[in-house]
Amino acid sequence: MKIGFFSDTYFPQVSGVATSIRTLKEQLEKRGHEVYIFTTTDPNATAPEEDIIRMPSVPFISFKDRRIVVRGMWYAYLIAKELELDLIHTHTEFGAGILGKMVGKKLGIPVIHTYHTMYEDYLHYIANGKVLRPAHVKFFSRLFANHTTGVVCPSERVIDKLRQYGVDAPMRVIPTGIEIEKFKRPDITQEMRTALRDSLGIAQDELLLLSLSRISYEKNIQAIIYGFKEIAARMPETRLVIVGKGPYKEDLEELVVEIGLSEKVTFVGEVPNDQVAIYYQAADYFVSASTSETQGLTYTEAMAAGTQLVVEGNDYLNNLIDDESLGITFEKDQDFPDCFESYVQSGIKKDHQVLDNKMHAISADHFGEVMLSFYFDMTAYYYENSLAKENSQTMQKIKGKLKPTLKRVVRKKDTLHNE
Repeated sequence: MKIGFFSDTYFPQVSGVATSIRTLKEQLEKRGHEVYIFTTTDPNATAPEEDIIRMPSVPFISFKDRRIVVRGMWYAYLIAKELELDLIHTHTEFGAGILGKMVGKKLGIPVIHTYHTMYEDYLHYIANGKVLRPAHVKFFSRLFANHTTGVVCPSERVIDKLRQYGVDAPMRVIPTGIEIEKFKRPDITQEMRTALRDSLGIAQDELLLLSLSRISYEKNIQAIIYGFKEIAARMPETRLVIVGKGPYKEDLEELVVEIGLSEKVTFVGEVPNDQVAIYYQAADYFVSASTSETQGLTYTEAMAAGTQLVVEGNDYLNNLIDDESLGITFEKDQDFPDCFESYVQSGIKKDHQVLDNKMHAISADHFGEVMLSFYFDMTAYYYENSLAKENSQTMQKIKGKLKPTLKRVVRKKDTLHNE
């Protein structure tokens, strides 16, 4: 099968969407399929790239590290046509996503869409939420999703939201899997974990709480910092390490100084991919209060690394963390300090058997399997619908052609009857 991915976001831009796309591409190619990525240009993408078609783009409004296609769409369409794609998979509702739908319609092939982002959580970025409203998100999401063959939802939360919007296209929950071996990493030794903690000035008998994500307002790291102030007052042996970069980093650094936590909170910035697993494994707990996630890959990454989670819950996370040895969820921001202290004091240890049983469900391999199954199901659904529509149109044409004849027959019958 030849598959075209259409996305406004891809590496070297770092995001959950880019990671999901690359993971799926690798899994599909491992199974013998061909995958081509149609995406935006990027000033940092300078090396030759195989199977990637880049279209001229500009930075997106208020998201300067994200881009949107502005031209080159006809060129991309001609390439897609020449490749003779069998299926389109869109990963954005904007420039490249709209192009993907147009290409799918022109080629007469199925269009699958993944709804990666809960846009209502991001409206404040555009004119402080004064231009775009939730009603606009509802209308556009419904319009886009209902004109695709099927929709992939990273969690049940996304399906529920799309149903509220009025989406009636086929939908299936398929969480993005992760490369387990990148985070489990038996090559990471105790000496390496100790060295990292030493470099951060964290003693071995202190508890290291780790926040790792893009540093933006909707990630709600501010709630973790406020909650940590209470935790640090009750449990002086705790330290908070914040890894990542983003537009809200300076504000959070100022907040830490303002509430007197400079000695207890460390901002590391972005770390190389091969170093991320060391941070997970050096930490005692992974913490998050984000409410904007459709899924959140950092949760499964931390889990694969064997780090216990203390995170704000939702339907997806409450199902993911289904054993206390994996971690615990709390309901509201203000519950974080009490929940964390209670969990630590409970002394619940990691259960390696429970963790091992969880690995396949969160793996990239499983992700590839279930996505391919959805592709096959939706391809059959698309062509069955196309055939039914074609048959219906044929019948309508036949009826249209027969209508004058039938009228003449009826008139002749009425004439004979009257005679």
